Amino acid sequence: MSLSHKLPYEWLVGWRYTRAGKRGRRQRFISFISFISIAGIALGVAALIVVLSVMNGFQKEVAGRMLSILAHVEVFDANGPMPQWEEVRAAALKHPEVRAAAPFVQAQGLLVNGDVLRPVLIRGILPKDEPKVSGLAQRMRSGSLDALAPGAHRIVVGRELAKALDVAIGDRIGVAVAQGDAMGQGALPRVQPFTVAGIFDAGHYEYDSGLAFVHLQDGMQLQEQSAPSGVRLRLADPFRAPDVARELARNLYPEARVLPWTALNATWFAAVASQKHMMFIILALIIAVAAFNLVSTLVMTVTDKKADIAILRTLGASPRSVMKIFVVQGTLTGALGAGLGVLLGVLFAMNLDVIVPLIERALGTHLLNPEIYFISTVPSDVHWGDVGAIAAVSVALAFFSTIYPSWSAARINPAEGLRYE
Repeated sequence: MSLSHKLPYEWLVGWRYTRAGKRGRRQRFISFISFISIAGIALGVAALIVVLSVMNGFQKEVAGRMLSILAHVEVFDANGPMPQWEEVRAAALKHPEVRAAAPFVQAQGLLVNGDVLRPVLIRGILPKDEPKVSGLAQRMRSGSLDALAPGAHRIVVGRELAKALDVAIGDRIGVAVAQGDAMGQGALPRVQPFTVAGIFDAGHYEYDSGLAFVHLQDGMQLQEQSAPSGVRLRLADPFRAPDVARELARNLYPEARVLPWTALNATWFAAVASQKHMMFIILALIIAVAAFNLVSTLVMTVTDKKADIAILRTLGASPRSVMKIFVVQGTLTGALGAGLGVLLGVLFAMNLDVIVPLIERALGTHLLNPEIYFISTVPSDVHWGDVGAIAAVSVALAFFSTIYPSWSAARINPAEGLRYE
């Protein structure tokens, strides 16, 4: 038995109205309006897929640059330094997701060069262990992490920070860290001279302009601590960091505070998520306008098919069945537009690395200035969950657009429909 014999007749008639009809002037005009509706939905869907894919690509690119400097998880002690950091590191390494661990110390301070002062986050690290938990060694633009020796008072700074301070390898700068006095009467700044031993380029302005690294021992001396501040961890999958952090927090001692890298950058991720939601809503309005064009298409189709509707009613079709025919027609039109839009959007998003250079050559300009964005190509990352949501919203809007014309068709009186036939 063929598929056409298995489908309800409402589907068969609705599909026939969607793909064929009389070749008169009126029918050609209806077909043109229907084509415009399909094209509008397709373009809206394609645009939304491409925009969200580019936003996902930028998010992935920025997250990758964050992870080149950040550890995936950081473990602190709520009461201050962590003298038992070796036991904490050993306990963390027992977790199947944890691949490496290294101690660190951090402090808020100022870098001083003449009259120029820059606030920074200073991190004390062990140069031999740091490559195990971050990609800082691969981000070195000049100098080396190995130059950070205990007691040598050497420092590695970001590219933008070095530019702001006007320093290069071998220059000396002052490092000021606030320390509370013994009586708790405020903060006493203490300046220690350091030699610039390296400059890194993370490609992320926040880190390149506000982060500096010293040896772990020098960092503890600056903070007047006898132990590191905590332990940094590297995971097999950085995007599992929140789950791993919760599991570690249950297994470590009560005063331990475990923070995933996503929590350390929660504001940025919240801003990106908000932008994606707003962009989805704004571009979905384009799809809504195209979908509601189906209303005019179906109204004209209902007017053109009055005689057909009347004949179906006299043959025993119920108003509900008549309504289903035009719901099927409109929904299939919307689904056709959504399918075409998904195909175009995915193809475009997956080939931006080829399409964007062609557009740049045609316009004679660069869409992304590498000196500003630190990247020369438009990143794209297609999320199939986003594609499915966009297609579902498009078809749903098309379905809702069919309700009024279908209801009007169901109310046609058979005698009225056949009066002039």
